[in-house]
Amino acid sequence: MLSSLLIGLREGLEAAIVVGILAAYLSRLGRRDVLPRLWIGVGLAVLLSLVVGAVLTFGAYELTFQAQEILGGGLSLVAVALVTWMIFWMQRAGRGLKRALEGDIDRALATGALWGIVVIGFISVAREGLETTLLLWSMVQSFGNAPAALGGAVLGLALAVVLGALISRGMIRLDLRVFFTWTGALLIVVAAGVLAYGVHDLQEAGVLPGPFSDAATIDAVTGVVGVGLAGFPFGWAFDVSSVIAPGGPVAVLLQATVGFMPQMTWLQIIAWVVYIAVVGILFFRGARPHPRSHRAQEAVAPAHQGTP
Repeated sequence: MLSSLLIGLREGLEAAIVVGILAAYLSRLGRRDVLPRLWIGVGLAVLLSLVVGAVLTFGAYELTFQAQEILGGGLSLVAVALVTWMIFWMQRAGRGLKRALEGDIDRALATGALWGIVVIGFISVAREGLETTLLLWSMVQSFGNAPAALGGAVLGLALAVVLGALISRGMIRLDLRVFFTWTGALLIVVAAGVLAYGVHDLQEAGVLPGPFSDAATIDAVTGVVGVGLAGFPFGWAFDVSSVIAPGGPVAVLLQATVGFMPQMTWLQIIAWVVYIAVVGILFFRGARPHPRSHRAQEAVAPAHQGTP
C-alpha cells in the first residue's frame, strides 16, 4: 500500500497540476466556455487508463503460464522505462511547464480548433494515467496483494486531487521542486524493485538465463542450483527464505519498498544495483542547483511562468 500510495500521489499530483494550469489559464482568458472540452479530454484519458488496466488484468487469465510471465516481465520493463523517463522529464521541463501548456492553449484558440482543447486535456493526463496503470499492474503481479496495492493507489490519487485543488486555489503552498525531488528518489527505488521482479518473471519464462532453465549455474558440490558465489552468474545470489518467510509481513514490506525478495537471482541483484547506481547518480546530479545560473533563473522565471 505504501508504494502504490506514493505512485498514486506523485503521478496524480503531476496530472492535477497540469489540469489546474490549463483550467486556470482558460478562466483567466475568459474562455470558461471551453472548459467542458478540457474535462472531456481528461475523462477520456482516465477511461483509457481504466480500460488498459482491465485488459491487462482479465486478459492475462487466458494466457499460459509462460505467456503470463513474459507479459508480466515485459510490461514491468516498460513501466520502469516510463517511470524513469517521466522522472527526468519532470526534472527538466518543470520550470517551463506552465509556459508550454499555455502556449498549447493559445495555439488551439487562435486556430479555432476548439476540439484541440480536448486533445490537450487528453494527452496531459493520459501520460501519467498509462504510466500509473502499467506500474501498478506490475506491482500487483509482483506483490500478489491486489486489494492493498489498489487501495493505496486510490488513496494516493485522492490526496493528489485534494492537494492539486488546494494549490490551484492558493490555499496552500508546496515547494514542488522539493516534493518532486524526494518522491522522484523514492520512485527510483520502487522502480528498481519492479525491474528486479520483471527480470525474475523473464527468467521463469526462460527468456533470460537463470535458475529455472538449463543455463542455471550448478553447484559442483551439491549438484543443485548454486547459492551465493557458487551460483554466479545464473543461480541464486542468496536464499534467506528460512529466516524471512516468503509472503510474510517482513518480506512483503521489504519487497514493496526496496524490491527485496527472500530468494533472488544474480541477474536480479545486478539489475537492481546497476539501475539504482546509474539512474540515482543522474537524477541527483540533475537535481543539484547550479549556483552560477541561479540568479539568471530567478530573473527569467517570472517571464517564463507568468503571473499566477
